[in-house]
Amino acid sequence: MIAADDRVSARTRIVLAEVVRRESDSEHPRTEHPRTELAEQTRVGEALVRGLVRAQLSLALRLWLVVAVGLGGLPWLFAIAPSVSRITVLGVHLPWVLLGVLSFPFLVLVGWAYVRLAERNEQDFTDLIQRPER
Repeated sequence: MIAADDRVSARTRIVLAEVVRRESDSEHPRTEHPRTELAEQTRVGEALVRGLVRAQLSLALRLWLVVAVGLGGLPWLFAIAPSVSRITVLGVHLPWVLLGVLSFPFLVLVGWAYVRLAERNEQDFTDLIQRPER
């Protein structure tokens, strides 16, 4: 017959963090250099993050330029070519149609493109970080 003290000492206490750590160490050894650089906030990690921020800023500025030229250029067009502003579409002058109605779908389209391209930048960054070292 086993005494109660023997049963207690024979047990092994397993902590979830140890199990997860052991599994992750066996599946993914510490050769993932960019991820380590990011986690340890080294110069390389800072450069990677700076690259992502620079890519997102570049995207934002390019799309801002599209909006500035697309919507900001319309008043210039109407000032330079007054005959264009006298054109009517369904009884409404063209400037009202372009600036009052079509500008909103244009802005939605630019916003959709920004979100899609920003997510692509983030996915490229994630793929770079998760890529195994060779």
